[in-house]
Amino acid sequence: MYKVYENKMKKTIEVLQTQFAAVRAGRANPAVLDQIRVDYYGSPTPINQIANISAPDPRTLTIQPWDPQTLKLIEKAILASDLGINPQNDGRIVRLAFPQLTEERRKDLIKQVKKYGEEAKVAVRNVRRDAMDAFKAMKKKSEITEDDMKDVEKELQKLTDNYIKEVDKVTAQKEKELSEI
Repeated sequence: MYKVYENKMKKTIEVLQTQFAAVRAGRANPAVLDQIRVDYYGSPTPINQIANISAPDPRTLTIQPWDPQTLKLIEKAILASDLGINPQNDGRIVRLAFPQLTEERRKDLIKQVKKYGEEAKVAVRNVRRDAMDAFKAMKKKSEITEDDMKDVEKELQKLTDNYIKEVDKVTAQKEKELSEI
């Protein structure tokens, strides 16, 4: 009965972890490019589908497109993103040099992580609200009793609380990781 809503809450945690993987944490991580789309023949395409991405050292990412015509498009997409790194294009590959994190940038990243955490909590609460609306509609149609409704409310609240704790845990972990860099 609650499985659908629990799966939605679980998906929220997965999305949060994907967002955290894209937060630039001082090391060159190809995941930071996952959210960036290149306008490739009229359709927004992830960089990893049109190029080979590698990390030759801890502070550098190289992007080697399979079609050399896309170099400028990749460069343009990176500049338009909120990555905060200027790409260097040598005519064959695009290089991204990740600078050492400053204290100010670290604070900005922690703010961004907190924002993602809050958005995830809102998403979990929205799932709870949708579930409550669905169960209230069932009660109105006399498909469930008043006692069932009270049980549903308790169970949904317990489920929501657990996922909110999970969001807090994942967020705190990422904040800790950022403050240690």
